[in-house]
Amino acid sequence: MSLMQLVFTASDAFAQAADTAAPGKGPSLVEMLAMPVGFLFIMYFFIIRPQQKKAKDQSDLLTNLKAGDEVVTSGGIIGKVRAVAEAFVTLEVANNVAIKVLKANVSGLTKAPVAVVKDAVKA
Repeated sequence: MSLMQLVFTASDAFAQAADTAAPGKGPSLVEMLAMPVGFLFIMYFFIIRPQQKKAKDQSDLLTNLKAGDEVVTSGGIIGKVRAVAEAFVTLEVANNVAIKVLKANVSGLTKAPVAVVKDAVKA
């Protein structure tokens, strides 16, 4: 049996099966909507909700930022907050060395104290 004969035989079989099916017996509305609703559910709980939580945590961090906090910026600069303004933060990165960065670029609080990091750099 050649490939063409097999294809035509299979298509004839599918056509006969479609003819024997009762007319108007397609999938119900619930069956058709189950898959898209499932995908939306998965996207909400695995993508949208964690992203909203992360954005809220970042916003809380920036509003509660105060002098004396040890932070890391998005550029990887670690420093102690000297002053907080509306849109800027002044960081002390070494003795008598301060830089001004955008408040939005503060990524988070450091896990280790700055003194420990400075000792590790000297070694």
